[in-house]
Amino acid sequence: MPEPTNPEAGALAGTAGTAAEAITVVEPGPVSRWLSAQGFGHEGLEPDHLGIETLAVEPLFLPLIVAALKASGFDYLQCQGGYDEGPGGRLVSFYELVKLAALADQIALASDPAGTCHALPATARPEQVRLKVFLERDGDLTIPSLYGLFRGADWQERETFDMYGIHYAGHPHPKRLLMPEDWKGYPLRKDYVQPDFYEMQDAY
Repeated sequence: MPEPTNPEAGALAGTAGTAAEAITVVEPGPVSRWLSAQGFGHEGLEPDHLGIETLAVEPLFLPLIVAALKASGFDYLQCQGGYDEGPGGRLVSFYELVKLAALADQIALASDPAGTCHALPATARPEQVRLKVFLERDGDLTIPSLYGLFRGADWQERETFDMYGIHYAGHPHPKRLLMPEDWKGYPLRKDYVQPDFYEMQDAY
């Protein structure tokens, strides 16, 4: 029987919940089963409302797992971002990987010999997986950058650093993306305190 998992609250990086919170048993999805067969440690979380398989991974193993998934066909980084669980909770960095070949196969099956697609189902969508890295807000907020695997992670990781203070080790441009370089704090964190005054420097 699978070990009980408390989605989002009891993931690999620790727990911010209490014993009173509901425990949900998560059945391993296809990506989770494949990773387990390859010997990659991770934790299954409850799928989202669209049914996208969601996994929690340790920061150290993130590049290895993503490299393996990319080699298996998840060759597109659809998005990267972050969020704050709230007071006493953790900071989360997430990645959504897409296997575009799956959608291409569906298009090929729905196409005539001339290559024209006539009846692709409205529900057709590529296979996706969401990876989450949970970080204690008072701990080490550094995880490996995925820039070397997906160049599209460039600005997305910079924005997550800018808004949440999560550092991406190995990123070639580890600077803020939206806020001035000398801005204090990270605006999308729940513990952010808005400064009373900030003097903008003349660009010229």
